[in-house]
Amino acid sequence: MTTADKASPIRLRYHADLQYEVRSPACDFIFNVQAARTAAQQVVSEKLEISQPVPSQAFIDTATNSRYLRLRAEQGPLRVYCETVVDLVHHRAPTSTLAEVPISELPAETLPYLYPSRYCQSDRLHRFAFAQFGSLQQGYGRVQAIRDWVLGHVEFVSNSSDANTAAVDTLVTKQGVCRDFAHLMIALCRAVNIPARFATGIDYGADPVLGPPDFHAYVEAYVGNRWYMFDPSGTAIPMGFIRLATGRDAADCAFASIFGSVEWQSPLIHIEAIAGADGVLRAPEQCEDGLSTDPGPDAR
Repeated sequence: MTTADKASPIRLRYHADLQYEVRSPACDFIFNVQAARTAAQQVVSEKLEISQPVPSQAFIDTATNSRYLRLRAEQGPLRVYCETVVDLVHHRAPTSTLAEVPISELPAETLPYLYPSRYCQSDRLHRFAFAQFGSLQQGYGRVQAIRDWVLGHVEFVSNSSDANTAAVDTLVTKQGVCRDFAHLMIALCRAVNIPARFATGIDYGADPVLGPPDFHAYVEAYVGNRWYMFDPSGTAIPMGFIRLATGRDAADCAFASIFGSVEWQSPLIHIEAIAGADGVLRAPEQCEDGLSTDPGPDAR
């Protein structure tokens, strides 16, 4: 299969249950837990519940389709619950056909993803990245080699990093969680002039030994004139990733940004494949092809 133009969609349902105790008289929140609406990701149904009777504001980043919900909560308990059904249609292509795009031919919207960012210090990894990957044949295979190197040299260790941990730290400590794997892969890709960006979803298919379902960070690299998905932590199934947000790194994609004093519980997340409109259940699976939910150059 080289395209997904006539493929039947995979239908997924997820819910995200976020609970807080607001300690300050009022607290501002910006949430990013709603599925992005794209040409390849149709929101079939959506339910959003906010426990406090406070106004909320929804807005969309037109460059990435990331959806944000802003509200000011009063002191006391706050629960935000989102339940969504989406249809995903994937573009698939043989990896041997996916070449790197020369910088002179990159679409303008991809250029910010060549530069260093807060958590992806590609400028500091330039020499290391070229020593490791500079001589490899350019194309999807080189991106896959970077992904495989990160997976093989970094150990997944829960609670091994914090909000200040960046790609260089992960390279030194050789341990982290999904966002750390993603930051390191992105920095290495950018260091060899491959646009790469940070994406958030839910860890569909993750081994229960790693803990309950959670928000997940993965990577999209620009090759073959599309953004293709990679999971450098190797913990989940990319075909089951529902896109929530994309950005330069985790600073652009937090599921909740909090401006005030709160106590919070770990999010309760659930995701499952369900029967589509035709009554057929199609479960996500690992695949050898390049996999993308980018609509591609014809849609730009």
